[in-house]
Amino acid sequence: VRPWRGAVTMKTVIVTGASSGLGLHTALALRDAGWQVIAGARSFSGTQEEGVYRLALDVTDDASVDRFMAQALAIAPHIDALVQCAGVLVLGSCEETGVEEYSRVMDTNFLGMVRMNRRILPVMRGQGGGKIVMFSSVNGLLGVPFQSAYTAAKHAVEGYAECLMMEARRFHVQVCLVEPGDHRSGSERYRAHAAAMTEHSPYFEDFESTAAVIHRDETGGSDPDQLGRKVARMLTRRKIPFRKRIAKPDQHLAVYLHDLLPPGINGALLRSYYFGKEH
Repeated sequence: VRPWRGAVTMKTVIVTGASSGLGLHTALALRDAGWQVIAGARSFSGTQEEGVYRLALDVTDDASVDRFMAQALAIAPHIDALVQCAGVLVLGSCEETGVEEYSRVMDTNFLGMVRMNRRILPVMRGQGGGKIVMFSSVNGLLGVPFQSAYTAAKHAVEGYAECLMMEARRFHVQVCLVEPGDHRSGSERYRAHAAAMTEHSPYFEDFESTAAVIHRDETGGSDPDQLGRKVARMLTRRKIPFRKRIAKPDQHLAVYLHDLLPPGINGALLRSYYFGKEH
């Protein structure tokens, strides 16, 4: 892939998970803001247009990450920012979600970020700094029924990012957690149900109710283009915040109540919201 002729004067950002959902909207917003975007996703095949390169990337595969980074550095040896958006979701009860289903979510949503960071950190240290943005979620701050795999992965991202922020500071590498609430984006391909979640499950009634609420909240969620523009504006700043929550007021309130209320009361409120009744 040949570098675009304007690459010398443009800042360069890598965006993972850029084929759909919030990753796609963020990549397009960064392009529109004047960044040279190197976008990675499993479905990409090395196409390019002015300002955007779309390269194949599977964040769960070490060899794929190595190939992607070699191509990216051939395009732009100086990488100003890495924005990590790759993610999948499996809905299912804690009891019935299989270990392999947990592993798939953790491998993409958490270990995928670890793989990318291990490749980009030597580059950023060598060039004297950079910015790493990792997409967490409101679910990285509180649990939601039947989203234990996704919630566990995002909690892992939150804790990992705190460690990375402290370690990378001396090398002028800044770290930010973007914590989105519900947005109108994504593909059902990345929102699978656990194999065991059938009408024979003892949890099926509550699962159906919760899945319907999740679908309603996502369908009526915030504008993903606006989220992309907020991330693009944030990256233009000299210093970026460690946490940036982008959510509706009720989702901000849910996080505050989670931290303020006793677990039993908070759990009762969430069960009522998702199940439609108290147990």
